[in-house]
Amino acid sequence: MSVADIRHKYEKFELLESSLAANPFDQFSLWLDEALKANVTEATAMTLATATPEGRPSARIVLLKGFDAQGMVFFTNYLSRKGHELANNPNASLLFFWPALERQVRIEGVIEKIPAAESDQYFKSRPLESRIGAWVSPQSQPISRDELEARTAALTASLGDNPARPEHWGGYRLSPSYFEFWQGRPSRLHDRLVFQRENTHWALRRLAP
Repeated sequence: MSVADIRHKYEKFELLESSLAANPFDQFSLWLDEALKANVTEATAMTLATATPEGRPSARIVLLKGFDAQGMVFFTNYLSRKGHELANNPNASLLFFWPALERQVRIEGVIEKIPAAESDQYFKSRPLESRIGAWVSPQSQPISRDELEARTAALTASLGDNPARPEHWGGYRLSPSYFEFWQGRPSRLHDRLVFQRENTHWALRRLAP
């Protein structure tokens, strides 16, 4: 079969203005809860798209680890490719895709590091192997498998059972200015409802599919 012949009918739900929450954070919370209750695989996985100052984009999957009215939080190595790109261009976007519910959410905004104390708190909650892994990996740098395993063995022995958070690892928060809630509909006439921040309030509009 040619990939051009692959089709999927979207017909499970609809998204109308009358059923939307009053603000995008409440709507996102509602949809995320529904994805978790539906046992969507990796429901908190999101595509993070960044770009260089020259506009060259890159994207990868990261995990949402918290959100509130201030924004969406994830954790990573500050010296990674995404870390360097965010240091020079803090504009970024997130994309959640929940195919079991025929939904996606796009979020755009500006990213900044969260306070060190918040990163410390989350770091302590991680499994020991993950904490050691944050020390082991020079993320995005060339490395052999043998070197990676040797570093793991050495640092597992030297760091002990309660390693501190490395300074090069921590959290970011994306402060949104744009949310798009997409619901698949029949005949590709999908629902796309957008919240756009305008000064102190969120403006709502529908986009053509």
